[in-house]
Formats: sequence, C-alpha cells, structure tokens
Amino acid sequence: ENIYTLPNILTTSRLIMSPIIGYLISTHSYTHALGLLVVAGLTDLADGYIARNWNMKTFLGSALDPAADKVLMTVLVVAEGAAGLIPVPLAALILGRDIGLIAGTAWVRYNTLPPPKTTKRYFDLSLPSAEVRPPMISKLNTLLQLTLMSASLAAPVFGFLDHTALEVLQWTVGLTTVWSGAQYAFDKSVIKVLPQAGAEGGEGTTGGQGKGTGL
Repeated sequence: ENIYTLPNILTTSRLIMSPIIGYLISTHSYTHALGLLVVAGLTDLADGYIARNWNMKTFLGSALDPAADKVLMTVLVVAEGAAGLIPVPLAALILGRDIGLIAGTAWVRYNTLPPPKTTKRYFDLSLPSAEVRPPMISKLNTLLQLTLMSASLAAPVFGFLDHTALEVLQWTVGLTTVWSGAQYAFDKSVIKVLPQAGAEGGEGTTGGQGKGTGL
C-alpha cells in the first residue's frame, strides 16, 4: 500500500511535535507549548477526516494514529506532572493504568495468536487475533484526560492555576481512570477473540485511520 499519504504525514507530524511540546513545558514556555498543542489537535482532527473522506485509509495509519495520540498524552502527563501543573500522584495513576493496559494487551495478543507464534507474526497488523472494544467509560476517560491536560497547560497562560474547577476535574479524571482500568481488567466483553484469525494465508482487516482502540 502507499504509506505516503497526507493523513500519515499529519499523524507523523504529531509524533514529532510531542517531544517538542514536552520540552517547552519543561522550560516553562507554556504559551508556546499550548499553541503547539492546538496545532497537534488540529492534525488529529484532520488526518482522520481526510483518510475517511478521500479514501486514504492504510494499515499503517490505523496503527500510527492511536499510537501518536498515546505518545502525545504520555508526554503531556509526564511533562505536566514534572512541572507541577498536575499532581504527581494523578500523573502516576494515569501512567500506571496505561502501562497495565499495554501489558495486558500484549498478553492477550500472544495468547490469541494462532501458531506459529513468531515475532514477525506477532507484530503483523494484517493478522488480527483479537478485537478490543473500548467501554464507554474508557472513551469518556480519554476525553477528560485530554481536557485536563489542555486546561492545566492553559492555566498558567491565562492565570487560573488555583481554580476550583481545575481541582474538580483532577479528581474526576482520577475516578474515571480507576474505573476504566477496572473495566478493562474485569469486563470480559471488552476483548473479543476473533475466530480463526491469524491463520496462515488469512487476510487482516482494519477500520482505517480512525481513533483506534481508545486504550
């Protein structure tokens, strides 16, 4: 497939912007970091829209897009936690949940991949073996986390660092983070094993350059 599409270029640009945003936060250049975050958000909206409406969906894009989102969110959590824009315990909770989900997803992938279980087949996106169905609380949690990261970065720029609404949002994100993590861990309907997926000669499918699994 042609991987050099505009959506993939936009997604790659978001990956490149992520560490720059983290560096700007670490140097307390909050205004520049906020501006670059807005640009990154616009690329996130544009890549999916273009991929869906101009027939530019690719296997690479279906994996790269949610990965770019997760990299950006992780950078924001680490950088803002280190800068004191969000409480360190909350940052640790968010990162801990994500690490747990990554480990759990990796384990499910290994257990559901039909033999032979080789490294090449394990990372072959065209051989899906299980489908993750993100629960509604996970989607809500992702939205609230992004809202909190954006608001926390805007707080020193517009002068509302100690606003009560920001503290309420922090507690809400903490609650939804625990709730969504528990649902992934205990709700068996979240993971659907695909029948006969990954067999030799089988073909994989993808939903295109959408929002991925929401993990």
